[in-house]
Amino acid sequence: MTILNVNGLEHTLDADPETPILWALRDNLGLTDTKFGCGAALCGACTVLVNGEPIRSCVTPISAVEGRAITTVAAITDGSDPVGAAVQAAWVGHDVAQCGYCQSGQIVSATAFLKSLPKGKQPSITEIDAAMAGNICRCGTYARIRAAIADAARALA
Repeated sequence: MTILNVNGLEHTLDADPETPILWALRDNLGLTDTKFGCGAALCGACTVLVNGEPIRSCVTPISAVEGRAITTVAAITDGSDPVGAAVQAAWVGHDVAQCGYCQSGQIVSATAFLKSLPKGKQPSITEIDAAMAGNICRCGTYARIRAAIADAARALA
């Protein structure tokens, strides 16, 4: 048995400890907001936060996160997280999403990045690119993603 804290709720899972978080979320808990992309931690679609840090859930086993807080995009975009709300508003304002498949991982990574900044700090494009490295958008909306993150940072200042 493994106990996972996901979006503030504890769940007891009867799953192999080596099960990747992604599949525990999707298959065991029915939380399909976190997406499967590559299965090799290369695309970022599966990004979730573990104790506030972005990780690739497709390769991280549940045994590595027991007792730690897992946050999915659902908790970031439900309106209760002011940084997540600013990111979501900026995403809409810049019409970032096209196909939308990568967006859960992009939003999770952007939110973690903005939360890591000192209050009022405006990130450079270089800092944004570094923070978002490994989050692939096959539609190529990188310029809009950068602009949305910069706008969200200004809104949070």
